[in-house]
Amino acid sequence: MASRDVAVKDLHELYEKMGLPLSPVDASSGFTVHFLQDTFKEFPFTSVPFRPNYFSFLFIREAYGKYTIDDQAFEVQPGTVYFTNPGNYRIFEWHAIQDTCLITFNEAYLKENVHEDVYRDFSFLLTETVHPRVLTQEQFTVVRQLYELIHREYLGDSPYRNKLIGGLMVALLLKVKEYFFQDYNPIYEGNRSSQIVKIFKRHLEQHFRDLVNGKAQMPLRVQDYADMQALHVNYLSSVISSKTGKSISAWIADKTVTEAKVMLQNPELSIKEIAIRLGFLESPHFSNYFKKHAGTSPADYRKLQV
Repeated sequence: MASRDVAVKDLHELYEKMGLPLSPVDASSGFTVHFLQDTFKEFPFTSVPFRPNYFSFLFIREAYGKYTIDDQAFEVQPGTVYFTNPGNYRIFEWHAIQDTCLITFNEAYLKENVHEDVYRDFSFLLTETVHPRVLTQEQFTVVRQLYELIHREYLGDSPYRNKLIGGLMVALLLKVKEYFFQDYNPIYEGNRSSQIVKIFKRHLEQHFRDLVNGKAQMPLRVQDYADMQALHVNYLSSVISSKTGKSISAWIADKTVTEAKVMLQNPELSIKEIAIRLGFLESPHFSNYFKKHAGTSPADYRKLQV
């Protein structure tokens, strides 16, 4: 499975690989929203196998097909909501689409525009595989009103565009939580490997919160994450890589860059201070690390946000 799938950083890259129209999916902000009936015109359509590095919500008002996540296949039917998070192997098949909205976003967008500690209130974002839910007509009407408002702001030119979308995303996430996850704890869902992945994600998130808030001084090593679950480091590495398509080192790098991007939004924090908070002993080391993984320097990234 892992040898055939395509890793994609955003929806734009996935659509590009499949030869689909790119105009509705500008992913430069880390967020996209569009209606699939405007993109998919010929049926049946089967995607390439892929592993996305982004979250997604699929709101199916009227469509038919099949969605495969890892080794689980789900039939697509009207009134259904799908949620998926980064890392899972997946394929989608469309047989017909009349009215379906897809929202995608990355972690940096969430933390910059929704809440920097978003996983505290929305722990379901950490889960590995969420079974699709069929909403009542009344429930679907509520979420449809929200995603249509999000789409309207996405197409607009307000100077507060991302903040408006962020606020509406809070409302949407709260409604999803209300309808799906009021008593949900992702740590206890799934098999042993799934639990290892979720606990690792929790530990990763908590440690970076501690780093940013000054409660920890040095980044944890892969060995440290293994010790926290009383696992051999090779076993933890194997589970994380096979279940998510990314190594632990890649997860740590992505998290480091995400937290750096969030802090670079704050003009009161110097690049040196950001480097220190993330556990770098020297700011040039941090700048080189950031440029390697983000494709631009921290200073240039900050200028682009003004």
